[in-house]
Amino acid sequence: MERNLRKERIGVVVSTKMEKTIVVAVARKVKHPIYGKFVNKTTKFAAECLDATIHEGDTVRIMETRPLSKTKRWRLVEIIERAK
Repeated sequence: MERNLRKERIGVVVSTKMEKTIVVAVARKVKHPIYGKFVNKTTKFAAECLDATIHEGDTVRIMETRPLSKTKRWRLVEIIERAK
């Protein structure tokens, strides 16, 4: 039996205050339906993170997973770039 491909997102860590959980903000550009201007939209994802070395401002890759709690449906895959 083959598993479906899981979604991956790249975003910036905005909160590390919870235990074993980080909040990742993923930004995307959306074209305004009337004016045609591109607008930045941000979505926040709660992700499972067992790595204690993550800090706010780090750029990370997260992957979709089974529900881990009420709000967590993502987990950390890798740290792409550390915060300066």
